[in-house]
Amino acid sequence: MQFRRFGILALLTVFSATAVLAKEANFDRLIVDGSGKASVTGYTSGAFSLSAIANRDRQNNPCIGYGGDETPDHIMVVKKGFPNLTVKVNTGGKDTTLVIKGPDGTIRCGDDTGSNKDASITDSDWKSGNYSIWVGSIKERQRWDYTLSVQPE
Repeated sequence: MQFRRFGILALLTVFSATAVLAKEANFDRLIVDGSGKASVTGYTSGAFSLSAIANRDRQNNPCIGYGGDETPDHIMVVKKGFPNLTVKVNTGGKDTTLVIKGPDGTIRCGDDTGSNKDASITDSDWKSGNYSIWVGSIKERQRWDYTLSVQPE
């Protein structure tokens, strides 16, 4: 009987530790506080379809591409609301995509920027809070190093 109690206690401890160890994001956080441009680095990879997060965003743009998994690549912490922000991926011209999920569940998606294959999103009405960001590639399992930058406007 005592062994059974110890076993149950050990299992509960393992499950609790596993929950604490769960990753918030695959790469670094971005802090957006109005003091200028913020940037972080990461890399694309995987076969997780970003359209599983949302098929379309709030402006009816398609959410496309492939990321590593359902864990966001970055958390963007917006310290105060901004009327306009631009979020850009820079891989040197590889075909990337972006999906951003806001604190209220608002989805923003981005693909090519003009003639550049790197994704970007310029949008309005960014509330304060934590935003989950996925940086994807247009095809599965493409690994490209990137810099993700955010610029208040």
